[in-house]
Amino acid sequence: MSISKRSSLKVIKFFKALGPGLVTGASDDDPSGIATYSQAGARFGLATLWAALFTFPLMAAIQEMCARIGIMTSVGLTTTLKKHYSKPLLYLMMVLSVPAIILNIGADIAGMGAVANLMFPSVSPMIFSVAFTFLLMALIIYLPYYKLVAILKYLCLSLLLYIAVPFFTHPNWLQVIKNTFVPNIQFNKDFVEIIVAILGTTISPYLFFWQVTMEAEGIKSFRKLLLARKKKLKGEEDAATTKVKEKKIISLLIKKMQVDVNFGMLFSNVVMFFIILATGSALFTHGITQIDTVEQAAKALQPVAGKASYLFFTIGVIGTGLLAIPVLSGSLSYIVSETFGWKGNLDKKFFQAKSFYIIIIISLLLGLLINYWGLSPIKALLYTAILYGLTSPFLIAVILHIANNKKIMKENTNSKLSNVLGFVTLIVMTAAAIALIYLQF
Repeated sequence: MSISKRSSLKVIKFFKALGPGLVTGASDDDPSGIATYSQAGARFGLATLWAALFTFPLMAAIQEMCARIGIMTSVGLTTTLKKHYSKPLLYLMMVLSVPAIILNIGADIAGMGAVANLMFPSVSPMIFSVAFTFLLMALIIYLPYYKLVAILKYLCLSLLLYIAVPFFTHPNWLQVIKNTFVPNIQFNKDFVEIIVAILGTTISPYLFFWQVTMEAEGIKSFRKLLLARKKKLKGEEDAATTKVKEKKIISLLIKKMQVDVNFGMLFSNVVMFFIILATGSALFTHGITQIDTVEQAAKALQPVAGKASYLFFTIGVIGTGLLAIPVLSGSLSYIVSETFGWKGNLDKKFFQAKSFYIIIIISLLLGLLINYWGLSPIKALLYTAILYGLTSPFLIAVILHIANNKKIMKENTNSKLSNVLGFVTLIVMTAAAIALIYLQF
């Protein structure tokens, strides 16, 4: 076998081994996130590039804690909150999270419809939005979970299009390096607003719930296999030996998960970096500084950076929307179902988990209706950011507490580095929430 073939097989094997971490990271770069990064690039050029470097370790630390909680508890984050925290806090978390996720779904559906209309102007954006909504509904309801995850993983590849775009815009690479490693902080309302928006977009509460649940679903499947193996051995292996083996396997699963999560968060931030770079070098330098929606960013790119970059940007928005909306609606359904004790998950068929799938259907339809209510996608994003900003510090504090609780996590509590990064994230997100509220009023 040639060296190139061996290398290709290794890459394919590595990609196949990636799971919830990659999907979580990629879904973070949804159409609403792309709109935020495009605004940052258009309004401030390359000045916010450092934010991609800054948020990566914070995102990775929190998502790794969430994944470890899922592996150790075998249940979703809402169920863990229900078991160990007061009900008022649980209901407060749900009240803050659910509207934010629905607004996010609505903004993403609107963004997908708008960019599809750019490619096919004869078809109304609303028709595209309706078509995307019902396509996603069908995929989520009728596809088995493992097939849905496989599709989501391959949709992650659409994000690679954004890495190509800056090579059509010819940025000043020395300036790029400088703005990446030397933070350019401007103490004015507009700049603080965009940094807060970037933080709210990258460190979003719905990702915490999704990560915990996906890892929990994975560990449940693993435990079923262990039980089947034990039955097959017909008691030849004693309980102590089984427990030792299970500990070793969980340790290996945690190491595999850490690679998956770190790669997923890195991938997410690399894409964020290149979107800011593309819009900063193509739009800001040509005096196009007001970008409010993803379709505006795509339109503005065409005359400046060429048709190829415009098409890459547009197709990427549709791909990321198809990736992110199942994550958003799935997260919402897990939150509501676990809060009220309703059974159901993405592994089950519709007739086995009607309430679970009905919540997903309602969330998609409400997201679609936001377009009819006359709420602009940008206002939806603003309200989403405010609600996420209020929810994030509380949830991060709870995640830190759970991840350090030996009764829950046993020997897999946080390391010193995880705690340092976790507390830095808590401080940063609390400051962002205070700044966000202050700037609004």
